[in-house]
Parts: sequence; structure tokens; C-alpha cells
Amino acid sequence: METSTQIAVQCFHCGEELPPQPIVYDEKPFCCAGCKTVYQVLNQHGLCEYYDHASKPGINQRVQVRHDKFAFLENADIRQRLVQFSDENQTQVTFYLPQMHCSSCLWLLEHLYKLNEGVLNSRVDFPKKELTILFNEKSVTLRQLAELLTSIGYEPHISLNDLDKKPRNLFNRSRLYRLGVAGFCFSNIMLLSFPEYVGLDGVTADYDLTPVFRWLNLLLSLPVFFYSAREFFASGWAGLRTGFLNIDAPIALAIVITFGRSVFEIVSGTGAGYLDSMSGIVFFMLVGRILQDRTQQSLSFDRDYTSYFPIAVNKLVAGVETPVPLPDLRSGDSIIIHSQEIVPADGILVRGEAAIDYSFVTGESLPVEKKISEIIYAGGRQMAGKVELLLIKDVSQSYLTNLWNRESMRSDENQHDSWVHTVSRYFTIVLFSLTAAAALYWAMADASKVWTVVTAALIVGPALAPCC
Repeated sequence: METSTQIAVQCFHCGEELPPQPIVYDEKPFCCAGCKTVYQVLNQHGLCEYYDHASKPGINQRVQVRHDKFAFLENADIRQRLVQFSDENQTQVTFYLPQMHCSSCLWLLEHLYKLNEGVLNSRVDFPKKELTILFNEKSVTLRQLAELLTSIGYEPHISLNDLDKKPRNLFNRSRLYRLGVAGFCFSNIMLLSFPEYVGLDGVTADYDLTPVFRWLNLLLSLPVFFYSAREFFASGWAGLRTGFLNIDAPIALAIVITFGRSVFEIVSGTGAGYLDSMSGIVFFMLVGRILQDRTQQSLSFDRDYTSYFPIAVNKLVAGVETPVPLPDLRSGDSIIIHSQEIVPADGILVRGEAAIDYSFVTGESLPVEKKISEIIYAGGRQMAGKVELLLIKDVSQSYLTNLWNRESMRSDENQHDSWVHTVSRYFTIVLFSLTAAAALYWAMADASKVWTVVTAALIVGPALAPCC
């Protein structure tokens, strides 16, 4: 009874509430003709397994995409800058699909070849919501590929930023090299220190191996100290020169003290030192930095107006709408803005009824009605029908881009006043104060433990820092 009730009130494709008079096809209810069409396409190609991977996985299709929306993909210059590889037999392109949300999406998109024989292979990067497609342009064009994805509910988001998008390295290569060196040396120092960990140093001393192991540890620690730990020394020193105590200052001091004390003990023959601790500090700190970089990059977005603007708009050329890339637009051009499209540059309304949503610029979501001859600023979204604008500024000189650039500059100038840097400064001051107080106390109580206490405080302290 529950299943029949659910089917009666929800669209079979997208799961949204059905209208009073739903569309019924193949004994299944749909909220709109678009959802029914997608089901028909999938059913025709034997892809209804799509509905088995998740309940109501589809995307609502009530808002129809106009037929010429992706005409700009026929522009040779745009096509060349979007594709990643192309030869006579195959072409590769990557689309960003923000609608991707579940395992059914992944399954359908990786079976795209069943919908069009021109698709050779499709691979989903689910965390990035990206789809990489290998296709034969003799069978399907780039525009047809975008229209195919749109027809099944996955309209590609193609922005101006995609024209000049460069691949980002997920990791700092030099930091990876330093991590590799630190990891190799750290593991071998631990291995050579194993007899002392389990109390077998007396046995190795009988064979004169204890001094050998200690000197080998010192040799292995040199690349860690002079190469892998270099960024902590550089960052700590740069902070001190500008009067800013960052978290790298106590880390660098802990490394120097631990290494210096270890060298003294090994050279004087009074102990094995703490080279395992020193190399461990460097290794795990580098691991933390790399994980932090990866997290920030996965959460970050391109802070550029080009990632918001479309890749092209329709320009009136001799009275005919012609797709033109945004960089080619100039002041004085007449452009056509359709419903739900972004205004790319400041212009004067020449024809049509404009209701502009400036929520991206001002935060106000209520549409603002504009009359003929009034200025419409860049960044607004047209919510009514088709309008004609006469541009009065280039894309790069519009109100939105100037506002965006000013905000970015203020953000960079106030970087050192952020919450993280403030906490880092006070944490370092507190750590140094507690270390000095502990050293003073043990200097009066038991001078032999001063260096042990100072070293321990500087080793443990940075590891507890919330921003390291």
C-alpha cells in the first residue's frame, strides 16, 4: 500500500510532487513532459537500470532549455580552447555537471555510449562533479554532446573561466619530495634505533655496533634537517623579520634544539640523541601540510568573475543572432539576453521587458524591473523574456568585475588579520612563555632536566597547535 501511495504522489523520474493532472506513460506518473521524455530516452536505449541505483534519481525537467543555447560550441575558437585532445579518430573534453548527486548519475553518465554511438568512453570524477568524455567528432559534435547531456537532465555548466582554465596541481611537488626524503630517513633512523628501544643497546655495544648505529642515524638526519625542514626555518625566520610570530617559529626552534642536542650527545658519546623525534616532527608536519593543501583545494573555488559569466552570448550582427565569445564583446555592441541568462557587461536596455535578479551582486533576490533606456549592470540574471542590450562597457570594465577586484584586494590586505593568524600568534607566545617558565623552574629544582623539559615542550607544543 505504501509503494502505490508513493507512486501516486511523486514523479517516477525526479521524485517531485505531481500536479493535479500528471502525465502518465508506461503506467508511470511524471510531473512534466521533460521528465517523461528523459524516461522515454532511457527506456528506448535499455538504460532503465538507472532507476534501480537510487530512488527517484532524476533531475526535474520543467524548465526547458532553448534549442540554440549551445550553438556557441560550433565556434572553432571556443571548441579548440575547450577540448583537451583531438585527432582524426577521437576528441576528449571535460564538462562540469553540477546536477550530479548520486550513484545513479554516475552509472548513467558512464553508460553514455549507449545513448550515442559517437561516444567512445565517459569517465566520472564524482567529487569534482566532472565528466570526461572521449568521442568521435565524425559521429557527434561537441554541441550535440552538450545537448545530449542536457536532454537527460545533466546540462553542462560552461563558463568563461573554462576558456583559460589551467590544470591545478593537487600537491606541491617540492613538498612531496621533502616528505619522501623525511619519510625514508625517519623510517631508517627508527630501524637503527630499535635496539635501544627494546634495551638491546648493551648487546650491540659488545660488538661495537652502538656507535656505528648512532653515527648512521646522524648521517641520515642531515637531509631531514637541511632539506626537508627547510620550509619551517624559512617561514619562521620570515615571520620574525616582519614582527609576526607564526606557528613555524616554535617548530623550527624544536627541530634546531633537538638536532643540536642529538649531535652533542652522539659526538661526546653520552647518548643516542633524539634524531628519531626530530625526523618524526618534520615528517608528520609535512604530512599535515600536504593534507591541509589537499583539503583547501578541494573546498576552494575560483575567485574570479569569469567562473560566473557564460562563455558566449548572442550578438546582433546585421540583425541576426550570432554566438560570440565574451572576450570579443566591445562597448557599442548589441547583444541578446534570454531568460535565466547572466548579463556579462553593463548595458542600456533597448528592447524587451527586463526583470533583473541582482542577488549575486547585492544579495537581494527580488527581481528589479527595468525600463527602456535604463542601465542594467553586469552580474544580473534576466528573469523575464528575451531582451536586447546596448553595451556601454567592455566585460573587463563592468561594475561587477571592478567590485569583485576591489573585494579580492581587501581580502589579500587583511590576510594577516584573519582568525587563524591571530590564534597562531598568541599560541606561539603562550608556548614560548610556558617553555621559559618551565626552564626557569627546573633550573632551580634540578638543572640536569632543563634541556629535557625545554625539548619536550617545544616538540609536543607545535603538535597541539590547531592551525598546524
